[in-house]
Amino acid sequence: MNKFTYQNTTEIHFGEGQISAIATSIPKDAKILVTYGGGSIKGNGVYEQVVAALAEHNWDEFSGIEPNPQYDTLMKAVERVRAEGFDYLLAVGGGSVVDGTKFIAAAVNFKGPEAWDILAKQGKIESALPLGCILTLPATGSETNTGAVVTRGKEKLPFMSPLVRPQFAVLDPQTTLSLSERQTSNGVVDAFVHVMEQYLTYPVNGKIQDRFAEGILLTLIEEGPKLMVNLQDLEARTNVMWAATQALSGLIGVGVPQDWGTHMIGHELTGNFGVDHGRSLTIVLPAIMEVCRVTKKAKLLQYAERVWNITQGSEDERIDAAIEKTKQFFAHLKTPISLSEIDLTESDIDTVMASLEAHGMTKLGEHGTVELADSRRVLETAL
Repeated sequence: MNKFTYQNTTEIHFGEGQISAIATSIPKDAKILVTYGGGSIKGNGVYEQVVAALAEHNWDEFSGIEPNPQYDTLMKAVERVRAEGFDYLLAVGGGSVVDGTKFIAAAVNFKGPEAWDILAKQGKIESALPLGCILTLPATGSETNTGAVVTRGKEKLPFMSPLVRPQFAVLDPQTTLSLSERQTSNGVVDAFVHVMEQYLTYPVNGKIQDRFAEGILLTLIEEGPKLMVNLQDLEARTNVMWAATQALSGLIGVGVPQDWGTHMIGHELTGNFGVDHGRSLTIVLPAIMEVCRVTKKAKLLQYAERVWNITQGSEDERIDAAIEKTKQFFAHLKTPISLSEIDLTESDIDTVMASLEAHGMTKLGEHGTVELADSRRVLETAL
């Protein structure tokens, strides 16, 4: 196992009715800007709970944060914060709202020429507004980590800073009951691939990390399909919500190599063609597994045995079977596993390749050896 430093300071309020906890989690003298998306929280009872919990606080709201939060929208919130003196942010929604709110928190006092430099040039974040979140769509794990992804036009870029880790996160599975089938499946596969990015690399004898990762994968495999049968299965939603949080809380990634090539290629599919984030991942991951099967051989075989109980056949046959099982799982969740399923063809690969090169994504993977030619092979495999 590699050496590491680990800290996660987010306080988690998990379970039914926990939105009320924000009344004591946010200082009484804070001036709060509540951020959310398209307004679904006003139809599922979440907004009313927030209003009740903030009855003794000074607050206002900012709505309209998109899936794949847009820089221009977020900068409108930044200007409001600056103009009106808000000093605390409360994100209410899914990972996009949380990510967008993290950017707002970092951008308010950013010293660079423009806040986009936080993402495009890894601009130094010297301070950020404190924030908390109420999660209504389990997927990204953003509620307890230091990362965020923001979109500007066709560019979708990440940034990380310990200063934007939420101080607290409310996870009430009841708030997820109104999610559509597509939102639900996207969340399950997003969490699944988050785990795979930290697990499917090469062995370093990180036994705890591996077993935790496998436990999350098995939970998602067991619980995710239940929601395709019954979107109101609260027990399944509860386990999926906690699995998605732990998939990217940082715990399973300490002391082990990480990949993230699936995400980098997936981001370009989203940025250029508007593909749902989760669906971009289910298209790319099986192709990455195939193209990188030699460098990932040991962990692919471990994955085959421990996650899918594949123990018979040659090594190549077991790897093939594991890739096929992964595809079947994604298909069962009604997510695509090929570019053709989202009406993209070989001619669209050049667009993705140009974006990867423009964004410096020329050496991906846990070894930094997946070059542009290899990324093209991944996309061609995914056709």
